This record gives sequence, C-alpha cells and structure tokens, in this order.
Amino acid sequence: MQQHSQNDDFSQRPYEPITREGESLVATHCAFCGMQCGMNIRVDNDTMAVLGVEPRYDFPMNGGRLCPKGVSAYRQAEHTERLLKPLIRKNGVLTESSWDEAYDLIVSKIKELQSKHGKDTIGLYSGSSMTNEKCYIMGKFARIGLGTKHIDYNGRYCMSAAATGFNQTVGIDRGSTGPWSDIKFADVLLIAGSNTAECHPLSMPYVWGARDRGAKLIVADPRQTKTALVADIHLDLRPGTDIALTNGILHVLINEGLIDRAFIDEHTAGFEALEEMTRKYDPATASGITGVASEKIVEAARLFGRAKNGFVLFARGIEQHSTGSDTVSNYVNLCLTTGKVGRKGAGFATFTGQGNGQGGREHGQKADQLPGYRKIYDPAARAHIASVWGVDESEIPGPGISAYEILQSLGEEIKMMILVCSNPMVSAPSVGDVGEYLKKLDFFVCIDMFLSESAELADVVLPSTVWVEDNGTTTNVEGRVIHIKGIDRTPGESKRDWKIVCEIAERLGRGQYFQFDSPEEIFNELRTASKGGIADYSGITYDKIDRMNGVFWPCPSEEHEGTPRLFEDLKFNFPDGRARLLTFEHTGPNEKVDAEYPIILTTGRVVFHYLSGNQTRRIEALRKLCPDPYLELHPNLAARHGIGNGEMVKVSSRRGSIFVPAKVTKAIREDSLFVPYHWGKQLAINHLTNPALDPKSKIPEFKVCAVKIEKAKKGELPNGQSAVH
Repeated sequence: MQQHSQNDDFSQRPYEPITREGESLVATHCAFCGMQCGMNIRVDNDTMAVLGVEPRYDFPMNGGRLCPKGVSAYRQAEHTERLLKPLIRKNGVLTESSWDEAYDLIVSKIKELQSKHGKDTIGLYSGSSMTNEKCYIMGKFARIGLGTKHIDYNGRYCMSAAATGFNQTVGIDRGSTGPWSDIKFADVLLIAGSNTAECHPLSMPYVWGARDRGAKLIVADPRQTKTALVADIHLDLRPGTDIALTNGILHVLINEGLIDRAFIDEHTAGFEALEEMTRKYDPATASGITGVASEKIVEAARLFGRAKNGFVLFARGIEQHSTGSDTVSNYVNLCLTTGKVGRKGAGFATFTGQGNGQGGREHGQKADQLPGYRKIYDPAARAHIASVWGVDESEIPGPGISAYEILQSLGEEIKMMILVCSNPMVSAPSVGDVGEYLKKLDFFVCIDMFLSESAELADVVLPSTVWVEDNGTTTNVEGRVIHIKGIDRTPGESKRDWKIVCEIAERLGRGQYFQFDSPEEIFNELRTASKGGIADYSGITYDKIDRMNGVFWPCPSEEHEGTPRLFEDLKFNFPDGRARLLTFEHTGPNEKVDAEYPIILTTGRVVFHYLSGNQTRRIEALRKLCPDPYLELHPNLAARHGIGNGEMVKVSSRRGSIFVPAKVTKAIREDSLFVPYHWGKQLAINHLTNPALDPKSKIPEFKVCAVKIEKAKKGELPNGQSAVH
C-alpha cells in the first residue's frame, strides 16, 4: 500500500475525469462497504448501459482510489443473471409471471394469514445495503402497511454489538466519534478484530498518514493479517478473549498511572468499580487467558497510555461474540480512561461492513426502533412518529424480535415472511437450521436483484434494481450522509425496492401513507421523522449534501453545518453528561473447545467479496481472484492431521460439516482456524457457526465455535467439489 504524507488531502488532487463521446459520467459512491468511496459511473447516453467506472477525486474518503470490489462494482448492473421479471412458484418451479399476478397473490396471502392468525403473523426481514430512504420505508411499511411488530434486518449480524456498546457507554451510536481524517493525527492506533488492509483497504492511507507522523500501531487479532504484519505490536490473542486482553491493558494503565485522572473525575462515572475489577487482570493473568505474551500486553498499554492522542478502531472480530456489546464497551474504556476523545486524533470507531450499515440502523428497521434512533416503547417517540405518519399512536405496534429470532419463529408465530436485500441462507449462523425454518413458512416472498440462495426457496421473487439505478442517501462509516446518484432506468420489468412496497401497501388499502413519487420525497419525510431524535437528519437536504460533499449527523437545522466530531464539549449523551466506565469480567465464548471439538474456528472477509457474495461471486473478475473458500491452519496443526497445502479438509462442528482446501500458514495461531464466509450452499462456513446470541444486542457468535478437522477421504466430497485444489 502506497504511503502518503500527513498533508495529503485526498479531496484536493487535480484531476479531470475522462469523458468519451456519447457517454456521461454519473458521480456516485461504491455500494460495497461503509467507506462509500466516491466514483464516477460511465453511462452510454443512448442505451443507458453502464459501461465502466472512472476515479473521482473530489470525495474526501478515497480521493480516487478504489479497491478491487469498487473497480468491479459496475459490472453487476449489466449482469446476465439479473432478475428482470417477477417469479411465482408453480408446480414447484419458479416461473416468470406478471406484476399483477404476483401482487394479487402476495396481498391475498397477507390478508388470508392475518385474518387467521393476526397482524404479527407476517415478518419483514430487511437489509442495510439499501439507501436510507429504502430502510426508512421498510420500517414504516412493516408497522403501518402490514401492521406487524416483526421487522428486523441483517445489520443485526454485523453492527448491532457496536451500536449497543456505544449506547451503553457514551449514549449515542454513531460509527465514528470523528471524521476519518482524524485518524491521521493520532499518535497511536489500536486496531482490534479488523484486517483493515484487506477488508477496508481505503482506510489504510489514513493509517499511513498517522505512521508518517510517527504514530505507533497496535493490532489485536488471532491472525497475522496484512494489517498485523505492519504493526509495532501484534497482540495475537486467542479468539473470544478480548475482554481479558482489554482488562489486562486497563490494569497496566491504572497501575502505572497512565490514565487521565482529571478527565475521569470530570467526565465519567464508574471508575472505582473498574479499578477494583481490573486488579485481578495483571499481565500474567491476562496472558494466561489470551495467549498473548505478558510483555506485549505491558508494552501495548504503555504505548497507548503515554501517547497524547490515540484512536481505537475495531470491527466484527471483536463484535460477533456472545459478549460482543461488552467487548466494544471495554475497548472504548481504553479511550475514556486516558481521555482520548473529543478532539482531532483522539476517539474510537467501528469499521462498517455493509454499504449503509450506519444509516440502516437509524431509521426504523430494527425491532425496537423508530426513525431518528428513537425507541419504539418510548411514549414521546411513538407520539412524534404517529404525528408524522398521520396515524393514531395505537396503530404503531410494539417491539418485535431480532433477526435470528425471527428465523427461529418461522412456521410458528410467523407464517409469512418478506425478505428484502438480504440472504440469510448464507449470512445467518447454523444455515442448515435456517433452511429448515424457511421451509416451515406458509408463504415466502423475496425482493432481490439476483436469485440468491434464499430467493431460490421463495414462493414469489420480485426483481429489484441495483444501487446505481436509483437516487437516495446513505450514511458512511464516519456518520457522513452522502448522496447516491443513479441513472433513470429499471431493466426489464424490475422495480425499485421502495416502489414495490409502496405498491403493495396500496393494494392492502394503506396506500394513503405511501404516496411517494421520488426518493427525495421519502427523505424529506425521514428528515421530519428524525427531528429531535439522536440521529437527527432534519437539517440535511439533497442540495446541502451535494454542496458540502456530505453532511455529518446530528444536523438539527438547515443552518447547521453538521457534526463531524462528537463530544468536543466533553459532554456525553446521558442526563449527567458523563460517559459510563462499565466493568466486564472475562467469561469466554458461549461454546468451549473439548476433546471431541478441540479447535477454535473463526470466520471473516476477503477483499474480493461482499457479504453473502450474492453480488460479487457473479462478477467474473472478482470470482477469478478468489473463486472458493479456504481453510487457514498452522503448519504444526496440519502436520498432526497429515494435511498438506491445498488438500481438502473436512471441518465439522456440532451443527454441520463442510469441505475446504487447506492453506497452511504460520499467520494463524496453532489452536485456531480461519475460513472466509462469502459462499453459499455446500461451501457456506455458516453451516458450522454457533447461533448463540449476545443477550444485549442479539448478534450471533460468528467469530468462535468449536470444531474438529480431518483430511477428506476419497469419495467423501459432495457432488461438484474437486479433491484437487
């Protein structure tokens, strides 16, 4: 990765985008992670075909750089496997049909099932790879279009632990306390549970910017990732032991006087209990739990504590645990005890994986939430939203259940499910069980651009558009609301997701609440709905976003310029203005290794694919770069099992087995394995993962489960898998 000086302003480079005769450039943003990198899409003026992508240097996040996914993102628009007509299952086969036939069937099933079983018999399972406008509409459609309490979204699997951890510690959930440019001014960076160089590569120039200024880098990760390779200290912890690691660092910080006592006394609550609890986590004790050398724990604490400014950055590696919310809070404790927050170069952030992972969790898709990050059980919040929607407050249902709990309820309380922009047959834990849950449904509707592994099981599949075929907003990893500009086309008979649910609402007799002709109309209602909430967008307009290259929330009026950096006044979002220093004991993963399943499996991303792979696995350029999953294992572990590099391995947990080729490497702990998760069907590693949920955030424990391995036997591989790799 190329390094850049601290003065490198990515948004100010002189560059004139290439324009070709007969083509136009549409300035938009990549769909494939929370960075939301700026790009120009090349469009044929006559056919409206998407032809390619050009760099865009005016967006400050990426300054014209794109990762492999970004360079290839446009290819999905013209993909031959796109869904172009509604499909209805007839005689067991999904068959092309008309919209009228599909809508009539869907609406008749909704009415039939709700008349028999009540409003809550319908579930809406949504996604966060959509615009804010679509996410807002999904929450509104569920509650006053369908009248059901059962709505949740796939962000439950990736962002919910960070949200809960932030809320319980500082009282507000925004993915970053400051703009990404703040990272360059840190004196120390602690990156935990994120292979940033591979999974968010356009964040690395910010890391290099800090390093150019002399900053030190600490990386906590079970694997020696590309990020860990460039670290000053690699804390190679055993998966599931982050709380013990952070308690060990806190012990050293407190014991050696490396804390900011004035900040603690004036701006936090709970320090005495934290001090008492961490006494037992001396470096030797923390080392025994985590497997990290005690000397490295001490050195990391001293580096972090002695630095004037520091940033803690983390991702799913610390969040996807049954203690994920508390793990997030404990990493935030490192900033709070040392006073590293509220100024340039000091703060904390989570790397957002989904394209709109931030905005998707703010405006009503979560089971217990209303727009503006309001709680659905708050009487004042309910009254405000009821007035915006023009309904009586009693018409808004109460809180529902989380995403995986919705899946577990299929065929029981929930008889019909509408799935939008999500693929739980790959993304959910224990996907073998998920397949059985889906089969119990009386009726299953899927809205998607491709026939995903989940859509293949549906009774009706409705074709939607890709990101570059619509307008709208998303909210990136920093909390910056940006403008997604698209081309005005709907290939074949496809329709935009927001239009589909509005038309279903019309047929249900609820159309008066969904009279929208454009995303901007939806956004303007969202602005009103969010006004006065934690995530206040009321002062943000499309014009303002374009003029300012994005606006950070909260933005409570059109005169307000947004809030790039939180807590500059050192007031936290609690009545007393103090952050909470909460205490957490190490309890370890929900599932422990034993004699039968003696090895720890952890999962994660690769740079070439996005989420369930429903989009990226269809792009040939990306598929060639990483066609299949693989198993990282240490040479000593491989030798004990007689496994050679490239040989097929059977990996089994208490829930299932898959076969993957071995990638023998010293970059992983001897007691652990790693498999990426972007593949479906017989290659889905989530056949093995543990559906145990964090009781606070309801995020599943994807990052740790107990497994065993053996060399695959001749003739044992499922059909279609080769023994040679």
